[in-house]
Amino acid sequence: MADYWMEWASLLLRWLHVITAIAWIGSSFYFVWLDLSLRKAERSPKSVYGESWSVHGGGFYHVQKYLVAPDTMPKELHWFKYESYFTWVSGFSLLAVTYYWGAQVFLIDPSVADLSVTQAVGLSLGSLALGWFIYDGLCKTPIGKDLRVLGILVYAVVVASAYAYSEIFSSRAALLHVGALVATWMTGNVFFIIIPNQKKVVASLQRGEAPDPTLGQQAKQRSTHNNYLTLPVLFMMLSNHYPMTFAGEDLWILVALVVLIGAIIRDYFNAGHAGADGFRVKWQWPVASALIVTLAVWARPTAISLDSHQIIENKDVEIIVSTHCTGCHAAQPTMSGFSAPPKGVVLETLADVQRYKQQVYAQSVASEAMPPGNLTQMTAGERAILGRWLETH
Repeated sequence: MADYWMEWASLLLRWLHVITAIAWIGSSFYFVWLDLSLRKAERSPKSVYGESWSVHGGGFYHVQKYLVAPDTMPKELHWFKYESYFTWVSGFSLLAVTYYWGAQVFLIDPSVADLSVTQAVGLSLGSLALGWFIYDGLCKTPIGKDLRVLGILVYAVVVASAYAYSEIFSSRAALLHVGALVATWMTGNVFFIIIPNQKKVVASLQRGEAPDPTLGQQAKQRSTHNNYLTLPVLFMMLSNHYPMTFAGEDLWILVALVVLIGAIIRDYFNAGHAGADGFRVKWQWPVASALIVTLAVWARPTAISLDSHQIIENKDVEIIVSTHCTGCHAAQPTMSGFSAPPKGVVLETLADVQRYKQQVYAQSVASEAMPPGNLTQMTAGERAILGRWLETH
């Protein structure tokens, strides 16, 4: 019964996570567009950096940006922060419900590292905290003043974290943890830097003092990182549903390509919002497309060899399926952590296997995503037999 309620918790937390992520990313992308689309108007006050007109929902909107603040602070000032906070809280809660509660199934892979549940969860929590301190420390060093150099170093840390996670957790959990690490940086930027700095600026203005310009520079630095890291994080969060993304051995290569692709796509939109034209907004999609094709080719699974003269009988496949699949994929699962067959896929007979042959092939032959964490120790030979049978039936 506990597994049943944990599945409800997973569903509701995932729903909340998607809702809050939409709100956060939506407002973030909107303000990036707004900031880059501002234009200086002839009649604007000197204190106004730029303004933008837009139309939506049957009305017209006129937005003006003050680099420091207006002459008189408004009574009501809207802050955009809770979208970020609740995205992280709901995401971390989902991580706990899925990967900590089901650590032996989803987090731990004994063939990678034979960890106890306590060790695995501790490494997960510790890495998220340590990752923030490393990232935050880099940003605060003199290197942080050069956004390009800092960007290269941050990119290197992300790729290195992918390699480290792949040496500790299951490949599925490793890729998700890279996304969780970067998402922690992004929310940490909002919670520890952007919002506190903005509050300090407002407080200075209310006291009639000139704000410290470095506060705005620090906030801009972190906001830029959040802008370019959003798309890669989304990919990594979705990846656990697609085994071809984590089937390869060198996970860091996939992460390196995904982060690069996401950053290039964001650069296209940023440049376009700023009014750029010509080559400045023409190179991104061809390069990103080429990298996506490279990624897909690199992630292609390696064929499992099998003696062409070996005769595969139905009973061989029945034994493999009953040993490695039916524990979870049954009308009444016997595997701990499952109160119902995942995604409604029941694999109790060969007819069931044929019905879901594409999914079975993708999850258990083309990759080693199933059984999760390879708890039942399914061998390469068994995967080859199952694959050959699926190809011929």
